[in-house]
Amino acid sequence: MPVTAGWMAWSASHSASVGVAMANDPRMTGYLMRALSAEIAAVQQYLTQASLTAMWQLKEYSSRFRRDAEEELGHAQQLIERMLILGIASNGTQLPPIRPGRSLEEMLLIDRGLEIDVIRLYEEAAHYCARMRAEELQALFAGLLQEELGHLRDLDHLLIEMH
Repeated sequence: MPVTAGWMAWSASHSASVGVAMANDPRMTGYLMRALSAEIAAVQQYLTQASLTAMWQLKEYSSRFRRDAEEELGHAQQLIERMLILGIASNGTQLPPIRPGRSLEEMLLIDRGLEIDVIRLYEEAAHYCARMRAEELQALFAGLLQEELGHLRDLDHLLIEMH
């Protein structure tokens, strides 16, 4: 059996157990797609910044950006897994352009803005999923929200230390 046929058969049988309405809700699908795009964009952003700070001999910050990229990649993996369970092909393709920044402070400020954007997305998605009684998706978005709030606190702390 081809891989795609096997996945489609599995996801069709499994999506019945997680709720067909949830799997077919275009708004929930939209939240998942936007979230995946945001997480993949964050991976690209942080890897670019890790490379730049390594070139600037800022090894501590380069390591930090690399760790952030790995964490965001983990978020993307969680989203992809949930999408597959729901029978949705992962397709996070609307990536914003990378804005690496010309200084460390500018990098952190840009990243702070991106974190605020994804926090708003996860708040909205979690609220919608709660209203629709999609508990598993609500828990996923709420968990990602807490992690992104932690990123925002870390960025704020780094920015305060710079001044």
